[in-house]
Amino acid sequence: MKIYLIIIGLLLSINVSAQMISGKVTDDNNEPLVGANVYWLDTTIGVSTDEEGQFELSVENIFNKKIIVSFVGYSSDTVEVNNQSFIAFTLQKTQMFDEVVVQGRRDGIILSNLNAIKTEQITETELKKAACCDLAGCFGTQASVQQQTTNIITNSKELRILGLSGVYNQVLMDDFPMIQGLSYTYGISSVPGTLVNTIYVSKGANSVLQGYESISGQINVRTKEPDQTDKLLLNVYINSFLEKHFNANYAFKKGKWSNLTAFHTVQPARKTDRDEDNFLDLPLLTRYMLFNKWKYRNENEVGWSSKIGLRFLREQRIGGQMNFNASTDKGSSDVYGQTINFNQPEIWNKTTYRFNNQHAIVFLGSSFYQDQNSFFGTTKYNAQQASFQSNLRYEFDYSAHNLKTGISFRYLNLNENIDFTNENVIQNYNGNYQRKEYIPGIFVENTLHFFGDKLTWIAGIRGDHHNQFGFRLTPRTLLKYDITPKAVIRANIGTAWRTVNLFSENINLLVSSRDIIFEEALQPEEAINYGVNITQKFGENNLSGYISADYYHTNFQNQIFPDYDSDPTKAIIKNYTGTSISDGFQAELFLKIWERFELKTSYNYLDVYREVGDVKKRLPFNSKHKVLTTFSYRPLHNKFHFDMNLHWLGEQRLPNTASNPVEYQNPDFSKPYTLVNAQFTYNFKNFEVYTGCENIFDFRQKQPIISWQNPFGPYFDTSSVWGPTRGREIYLGFRYYLKEIYKKEKSVEKEKGFVM
Repeated sequence: MKIYLIIIGLLLSINVSAQMISGKVTDDNNEPLVGANVYWLDTTIGVSTDEEGQFELSVENIFNKKIIVSFVGYSSDTVEVNNQSFIAFTLQKTQMFDEVVVQGRRDGIILSNLNAIKTEQITETELKKAACCDLAGCFGTQASVQQQTTNIITNSKELRILGLSGVYNQVLMDDFPMIQGLSYTYGISSVPGTLVNTIYVSKGANSVLQGYESISGQINVRTKEPDQTDKLLLNVYINSFLEKHFNANYAFKKGKWSNLTAFHTVQPARKTDRDEDNFLDLPLLTRYMLFNKWKYRNENEVGWSSKIGLRFLREQRIGGQMNFNASTDKGSSDVYGQTINFNQPEIWNKTTYRFNNQHAIVFLGSSFYQDQNSFFGTTKYNAQQASFQSNLRYEFDYSAHNLKTGISFRYLNLNENIDFTNENVIQNYNGNYQRKEYIPGIFVENTLHFFGDKLTWIAGIRGDHHNQFGFRLTPRTLLKYDITPKAVIRANIGTAWRTVNLFSENINLLVSSRDIIFEEALQPEEAINYGVNITQKFGENNLSGYISADYYHTNFQNQIFPDYDSDPTKAIIKNYTGTSISDGFQAELFLKIWERFELKTSYNYLDVYREVGDVKKRLPFNSKHKVLTTFSYRPLHNKFHFDMNLHWLGEQRLPNTASNPVEYQNPDFSKPYTLVNAQFTYNFKNFEVYTGCENIFDFRQKQPIISWQNPFGPYFDTSSVWGPTRGREIYLGFRYYLKEIYKKEKSVEKEKGFVM
């Protein structure tokens, strides 16, 4: 019934309009002016233009229908509104005094009240509060996303939202789903932080434009734009384990083309075993990445524009016992070790043809191939994946509507071969696993504005046909209402589904001595998610900030979750169609004081459980209660900044090991623990030095590997990791910039203020 109501609402929404007028503000080079003031004459009712220079204003209750547009450095313009539904403004530069260089600092976190979807925008300013060597480490100051280790021996990681596995949130790179299947296991660690410009995090149901997945939320990583970044960036990093990182970015612009080339490498740490369990505390990691991004014109300009991205990734990870030699002991039953080697080329393209300010056609296409050769003890895992995705859509802005509709196609060819080099192993899941997917789709999404732009409604639906599982509908709808100019309430509801890549998404299945039992053919996972959030901004000048609270409920109709509890020597794989729920609540307070101090504190409550019969069972490795507090100090002269964050995590339920021998048993719950991290950064003219310490008080989960004394025995298990295992980490790094100076002119006029 909910699905049908959403569909009916979407169809009705296309024919409903409000009294709105839209437009666009550009300069005399047809470049959009971002943040221009647009307001009604003799009122304080107005808005700022978005990243595309566009705006929308309500016409209701406006008597003197004249719109004023102003922007620093440009002459204001006034236009009388008659029956127009769209107005284009072209502002001319004003007469200037001497040319000056305008310097500013972006906020670390931008929580916009304009978006219908609650989206946390994490900027470079925020990312520099920690080392952020890779994407996996970019969320240490955020409460919405949790980093989780999936394999302690190779240090593979995932990003969780709402307490659910990282497979349930969609990770995009420049709007493209490049992290999935084989690339999911190590993908978030392969993106260097120096390549990231902005990260957008949203929870719950999102737009249908990017696909039918995204059960718990979406993380969209935008890499740096070639025409808007530093000409040269060099970054060097080393930590107390002697792991080394080096990054180099070079950008240039010629005519209508611009280019960014980036190189990234990681060189392995020294061998460390603080636990004295004869296993490395962190793997030996070697990585090389080459990235190239081309950009032709701006996609907001009339005519053709395009972006092309290329990346090649080569990575090796070696973990296991201290005396393991990857050259001679690979697959050996005498010395336990794990080796991962893979190559991954990628390509993506976004091409836009804009007819005018209202009509555009957009094509998005991406593809990657991964060839992986791995050993997990005596388990040999070789896999290859070829993926291709495309999306062709038509965009139409009219009156109070923003309509996007189009077609999509997804192709996946995944081949996994599993073999055992030890004839005495008890596992029976060796063999060849092959999947091919062909999924054409069609979608439509409409954005509407009502009641003087106070209410925004996004209604979308898509239909996709899977070559094995048939046709499936995915409806979603989102609402935003402006209670006051600084208080916003949002709500969303929608369905999602996904097919399972069992081994790459549950890599610890291959690591332990558990046998894998498939009880039935696996069906797609399905869920419905709904949520509500409210944001109240406040303050002026010396004190500003926001209070935000949200609640999200996820209800699975089918879920694939390995059963580790029924038998500690087995992982049972089957469809679970009973009650499986995630309830997530988050409250957050952010304060900025005197433009120097920033303080943020967040509380998360997560109740993730299944009902088995009449028993409610919490899923393992989820803290029901979490607290995050961050503090930053940056003086106005911007010569240095100091940043600190504190994480407190409550107890987590652990898998049942009661049937193991006593020496191989774990407690039912982990201990609560606290982590404190800090960093100090000093800025020279084109040079930054940063040093910090993660896990200052050196908390560790000691000897997390069950049966480490006998890694080839029946009780060996690496999946019971609930906390940090390598302890305190001190690091030192520096960044060198050669900046491309963008100059703006100083205006002789003052801006008229208005309420946003």
